[in-house]
Amino acid sequence: MIPARPRILFVANAGPEIGGGHVMRCITLARALGERGADCAFACTPEVAALLEVFGPEIVREEATGLDPDRIADALTGVRFDAVVFDHYGLAREHHEALAKGRTTLVIDDLADRPLAANLVLDSGPGRQPSDYALLTEAQLLLGPEFAPVRPEFAHLRNAALSRRTGEVRRVLVTLGLTDVGGITARVVERLRLRLNEVALDVVLGAGAPSLPGLAKIASRDPRMTLHVDSQEMANLILSADIAIGAAGSSIWERCVLGLPSAILVLAPNQHGAAAALSEREAALVIDAGADNLDGRLDRAIVRLLTDPALRARLSAASGNLCDGLGAGRVAESFLKLIATRDSLPHPQSPLL
Repeated sequence: MIPARPRILFVANAGPEIGGGHVMRCITLARALGERGADCAFACTPEVAALLEVFGPEIVREEATGLDPDRIADALTGVRFDAVVFDHYGLAREHHEALAKGRTTLVIDDLADRPLAANLVLDSGPGRQPSDYALLTEAQLLLGPEFAPVRPEFAHLRNAALSRRTGEVRRVLVTLGLTDVGGITARVVERLRLRLNEVALDVVLGAGAPSLPGLAKIASRDPRMTLHVDSQEMANLILSADIAIGAAGSSIWERCVLGLPSAILVLAPNQHGAAAALSEREAALVIDAGADNLDGRLDRAIVRLLTDPALRARLSAASGNLCDGLGAGRVAESFLKLIATRDSLPHPQSPLL
């Protein structure tokens, strides 16, 4: 019998090449679950711990010796939990089953490329269809941006943001992930500084980002540029910005909620699907960071965003229509309802999918 306050374990991957997006969206979901009557804990490797120290210091941690797929169950031996959330692309059905052992399972995914042991699947990609998960015949599916886990402060600022998306470009935001994969932030900032004139530039990155030392030197002599290290103020930064250059990961939904006209850089293979769907809907300009002539592609996108108010208006309207920022609550309510429903079944240890 599951207690009145179920204990939910989060298994979220993080690292220099993976980034921190998995952990960040899981922090948002964990808080939404906590507000609705659950106790949450994170399987904690050093990489996960570093993010929790800054962005989720109140969250309970369970030390994990690692999140290696073949040792995931052994890494969390003795940890008590009633349900589990997986946000780790390296884990598939056999790994989910080894850890969950019949408990209710939510898998957060963006790929639809492998078998999953999931009772509930969350995939916020705007182009995702139920047929993409056709093999999961009994799993509940939460598909599309309406379920994207976005922190509540973004929804609170939504009306104010959408009402100010007109006029000249006075402030540009660069946010390419806390880990700054491959030092991409410095490269983008270099292209922007050539074209901004007196426009202000806000640059967000993590304390360990490879671009930080060089950008700190530039910021000390360029009054246009402000660095925001491990920022807790992303909602206000997006509200204040007029355009952005951002990563194509889960942070795209934060910018969509506030209707910020953006160019997004595809920095990892799993980002191609969502980026293509946004491009088709004219909700963002898309740049593949791995394509030839990246500097030229950046320059063209920057010039378009700076000089074309009609384009900015289209991007703002289309992106704002995609996501309202209330997805974390919807997912939390669905997951808790499913946990309670499965707990009441005659055979709660029934096999997962």
